[in-house]
Amino acid sequence: MRVAVITANTEIYREREEDKSGKIIRQMIEEAGHQIVFAKALPLDRKVLSTVMQRMADAHLTDLILTTGGAGCAPEDCTPEATMSIVDRPLPGIPEAMRAYTMKMTRRSMLNRSAAGIRGDVLIVNLPGKAGAVKQCLEYLLPEITHAAEVIKGTV
Repeated sequence: MRVAVITANTEIYREREEDKSGKIIRQMIEEAGHQIVFAKALPLDRKVLSTVMQRMADAHLTDLILTTGGAGCAPEDCTPEATMSIVDRPLPGIPEAMRAYTMKMTRRSMLNRSAAGIRGDVLIVNLPGKAGAVKQCLEYLLPEITHAAEVIKGTV
């Protein structure tokens, strides 16, 4: 499976901070035997995020887009809105399951606004921005989102 990783964080985009979450996602995806076809930090800008995701999906460059960051309650957080503005079909069960799972570890997970959906034949999933939360969520979700991406592609 071809996977794109987008870190939605202006400070990381400007190289003022390290991309710990993106690094964890890339490592976990590669360990699972999948191919990273795109990995980049982008500014927290709804138009930039939606345009990049839309272009990758429409050009069939990836099977799965994973985002990290920009899904909290800060005024600049816009990743869920960028995602939902371009998906054809929402997939609310993924973020619902992620939040239910992480609520067992911290009540703060209820503040995560992550979204998921399908554009054409590409699955898009927003993950949390914190490295520890990304690891927990991806360990929990990866088998199911891998299966979902295969179903969407029609390979199962």
